[in-house]
This record gives sequence, C-alpha cells and structure tokens, in this order.
Amino acid sequence: MAGLSLDHPWAFTFGILGNIISFMVYLAPLPTFYRVYKKKSTEGFQSVPYVVALFSAMLWIYYAFIKADAYLLVTINSIGCVIETMYIVMYLSYAPKKARIFTAQVLLLLNVGLFGLIVLVTLMVAKGPERVHVLGWVCVSFSISVFVAPLSIIRLVIRTKSVEFMPFWLSFFLTMSAIAWFSYGLLTKDIYVALPNILGFIFGVVQMGIYIAYKGTEKVAYDHQKVAEHIITITKVGTSERTSEVHPIDVIGSPAVHGEENADKEGQERHEPTNDGDMENMEGQKEIEMNQLEV
Repeated sequence: MAGLSLDHPWAFTFGILGNIISFMVYLAPLPTFYRVYKKKSTEGFQSVPYVVALFSAMLWIYYAFIKADAYLLVTINSIGCVIETMYIVMYLSYAPKKARIFTAQVLLLLNVGLFGLIVLVTLMVAKGPERVHVLGWVCVSFSISVFVAPLSIIRLVIRTKSVEFMPFWLSFFLTMSAIAWFSYGLLTKDIYVALPNILGFIFGVVQMGIYIAYKGTEKVAYDHQKVAEHIITITKVGTSERTSEVHPIDVIGSPAVHGEENADKEGQERHEPTNDGDMENMEGQKEIEMNQLEV
C-alpha cells in the first residue's frame, strides 16, 4: 500500500500531483470536440489518438489491479477511460461513414482483440509475481511507443518551421506529468511506472526547446501570408474595376504574360481604324488601287 500509505507521504503527494496533471492532459482535446459538436462534423480529425489513449488507460488499470497496491493508478486511468470513451462516442456520432467504420475496426483490433490477448496470456501463462513482471514490461513497451509518437510532430515542426501543430502548454503539462509519475514510481520502487516517464520527460523537454526555437518563425510566416492575402485582394478588386494595376500579380509569382497580351492588343489597335478619317483614307486608297488595275 505504498501509494496511499502515510509512511510514504512523498509518494502519495507525487501520485496525487500526477492524477491532477494527467486529468488536465485528458481534458486538453475539449476545445476540439466542442468545435466538432458545434459544426456537427469531425473536419478530418483522426480518432486513432483517442483509441490509443483508451487502450493505454485500460492497460494500466489492469496492471494496477494485478499489482494490487497502486490505487492512484486506478483512479486516474479510470477517469481517463470515461473521458476517452466520451470522445470516441462523440467522434462516432459526427464522423462520416468511412471514418466510423475505420474507428470501429481499430477499437475491435486494439481495445478488444489485443487487450483480450494480453489478459489471456498473462492469466494463463504467467503465475504469481512473474505475472506482474510480464504485464509491467508490456506496459513499458506500449508507453515508450506512445512517447515516441510525437517524433512525427517534431519532424513536421522542423520541416515547416511552424509550431502550429505543437502547442507549448500541452508539451509543458506532459513533461510535468512525466516528472510526477517518475517520482511516484521511484518512491514506490515501481520500475514499470518510472522507466517510461524518463523518456517522456526527455521528449517533453525536446518539444519545448523546439517550440522556443521556432516560435519566432511562425509569426514571420504568418505576416508574409497576410501580406500575400492583402495583395491578392487588392489585385482582384483592381481587375474587377478594369484598372491597369496588375503588377502585384507578378510579385506574388503569377506568370508575367499580362504585359505581353497588353502589348499585342495595343499593336492590334494601332492597325485598326479608330475614327471616320481613318475610314475615308482607307476607302481612298482602295479607289486608287482599283483605278491602277483598270489602267
């Protein structure tokens, strides 16, 4: 009962702190699902992160029950199961048919098939303390794979030089959560809780460092985009009013063919009659040519 015993006040303190921070992390997608509810559409959002989070919570609850003295793991992961289930239900309510089918397939494969297989193997094959060790390493392996997942986001930030896809506060709270749970695992001598959170802390610090490094470039890119949109707007207005201000089109990268077309039109206008005098001169010239033919 190390997790709740007053003989281990620091373990209890870090466990409670981990529960609070993890609860805040679970609530992070609320703005996304509020927008889904308002627009009655998932807008291309993926359901896989929420299905994986549900699977992770289920796995840690099973581990806590097998270990029998990790109640602080049970509390937060039970809350996580409820929250992630609500997210998935809302997603299934507003997602298109193809996305709903895919989500159902992932749920059956991961949360029913794989989780059932893990339970079956650990109950049938492993016995006594060995069961805790086997399940513990399964939890560690899966947690490491979850922590490695943000590498794709880091690569995207470096490639686009924009931190739009990596909110700072989410990275910050994930790092704080890793510190709290590492301390809890260390103080309760639970290597399976402490070990993956070392990697979680490292990745959290890296993400915050990259955010700070590329934060300034996001504003620059945003300002250039606004300038480009402003130029396009002015150009469209000028075109609708038949003005000759077409230079911004060439500035933003459009082919510079408008000047050639205008030159061709001007050349055609110089060869076409524009008034009555020109018409008389042409008719007089034709009469002279006819007379020469008759002679």
